This record gives sequence, C-alpha cells and structure tokens, in this order.
Amino acid sequence: MTSLEIRQFSCRSDNFGVLVHAPDAGTTIAIDTPEEGPILAALEEAGWRLTHILTTHHHADHVAANEALKARFDATIYGPAKERAKIPGIDKAVEGGDVVDVGGVRVEVIDTPGHTLGEVSYYLPEGKAVFAGDALFSLGCGRLFEGDAAMLWESLKRLRALPDETMLYCGHEYTATNARCALSIDSQNLALQERVKEVETLRVEHKSTLPVQLGREKKTNPFLRADDPELQAAMGMSDADPAAVFAALRAKRDQY
Repeated sequence: MTSLEIRQFSCRSDNFGVLVHAPDAGTTIAIDTPEEGPILAALEEAGWRLTHILTTHHHADHVAANEALKARFDATIYGPAKERAKIPGIDKAVEGGDVVDVGGVRVEVIDTPGHTLGEVSYYLPEGKAVFAGDALFSLGCGRLFEGDAAMLWESLKRLRALPDETMLYCGHEYTATNARCALSIDSQNLALQERVKEVETLRVEHKSTLPVQLGREKKTNPFLRADDPELQAAMGMSDADPAAVFAALRAKRDQY
C-alpha cells in the first residue's frame, strides 16, 4: 500500500489549503482551492503537479481557484452532486456513500450537510485522514448558513464514527476561539483543558492547531458530544434531545 504525503498551508486570512500526494501514482489532490498563489507555491516547493481537486462545498473561499488551477494543470474536479451547479469547473459529482478512485487514491465520500445543504467530507483511509471542510472544526463546527442544527448533528455523527486515529483536517483556523467557547461550557473536562493549553501555545508560536486526531476531538469537542450525559448536564439540559443540545451549543458559539 502506497503511503500518502499530506501538506497543509495557510490561504487567505484564515483558510487552510491541503495537498495530498500519492508518490507511486504521481497523483496530487488539492482539498478545496481557497487561493491560487499559496497552492502554486506549495506545489512548487514539493515538486508536485496537481492532478485532481476535491471540493467540499460551494462557498467562494473553497472554490476560488478551481477554474484557474484546472486551466493550468488540466486537473479533474470532484464536488458534491447537490451543489453541482455552484461548483466552478466541476467534472464529477459525488454524494455520501460513494467510494471513488481518484488517481489511484481511495476516497470515501460522507454527506455532511448543515453549513451548506450539499456539503460533503472526504475520508482517505490510506492516509488515515478526513477532510471536513466547514462541517467540523477542532473544538467547533460550521455555522448553520443553509441547514439546521438537526441536519448538522446527523452529519457530525457520521464523522464521529470514523476511527479514533483519523487525522482531522478542516477549512479554517478557528480553534482558539472555539477553545474559549468550549471551555466556558465544559470547564471540568481535563482533556479539553489540556487541548486548550496546547492551542494557546501553538497560536503564540504562530503554528497551526491542525490537523488533530479525531479521537481527541471526540473527548473535547462539545459539538461531537451533544448526546453525552456529562456535556448535557454542563449545558443544564440533562436528558434533552441531542439535536436540541446541539442547537443550544451552536447558539452559544454564535455569540463568540
């Protein structure tokens, strides 16, 4: 089995760009295209040629360089079927449950609507990595721009079902703010306290807080624990419907 090389880098003000490279196949995949310049720089530094783009959702800061990169490299663009009309340059539409061969790389598609109605995430078992776009963030989740809380809660449960050793890659560097909100809710959580200290140190050193192991997120991210009795009690919502707890969590995060 070929190991995958994954490189993450900053784009725009707080977006992440990610490249996934399969050395034997010569395949290089961009996860979303927030900005052309940093992607080209990362490709040049690594000595890779872009072959594919996986788009998570239609927002401009995730598709901005689709057409420019496609024109430059003749890259094949995958994107969510439900947002096909909004994805610039899309060649192949995918939906949850699909397993696709992307230049020799196995990609499992997971439906994760809520932030937008058609958003998908991409799980690469060979790389033990999931690319969740703006559905799930470290210690947080996406804003409900198009869907509702119940929809996004179901989406995050699908991501939560992935193996603990899976590395979570997200669309933005929002962890420090998410951490402050999470700690205000779940202040007695020792695993969360440890993660918050780590995040604070990383940000002081101008380092990224991502990727992070999904197993850690399952213990620390309140949005993955809306059905956890301890988290429900911390919210003053013991025995409440998890979707209602999730909605209350999202409303609290919206205030930060």
